[in-house]
Amino acid sequence: MAGLVDTDVLVYRFGPRFPEKRRVATDFLRRGIVEDTLRLPHQAIVEFVSVVTRPLDQGRPLLSHGEARREAEEMLSQFRVLYPNEAVVRGALRDWAAYGLSWLDAHLWAYAECHGLSELFSEDFEDGRLYGTVWVSNPFA
Repeated sequence: MAGLVDTDVLVYRFGPRFPEKRRVATDFLRRGIVEDTLRLPHQAIVEFVSVVTRPLDQGRPLLSHGEARREAEEMLSQFRVLYPNEAVVRGALRDWAAYGLSWLDAHLWAYAECHGLSELFSEDFEDGRLYGTVWVSNPFA
């Protein structure tokens, strides 16, 4: 069964602050590509580009615009990408309040729920918690 990948896993591949998380993210994503067990929501690619091109403390981003564009293109070609539809948006609206999630997290969760994915890989949710039919797994735990 395939699982959904949150933006944080994608970003950690490029962050120099946490080398162990960088290694785990890289290995996890590579394995998911080979085994075809990971799906990316459109939202994660959009958020990824935004996060990695945002200037950090030294005024430099993790990736240049060109590098971020190239990485996003690679994601589009290497993973099955899920796009929003009415069911995803309605599910996010319904469960935004039900689970007390932020809007973006509720939207991400709704991708998994609506596409029948049983697992969401993220550091931002409570590890091991069941939201509806979706279990959260922190690949860095």
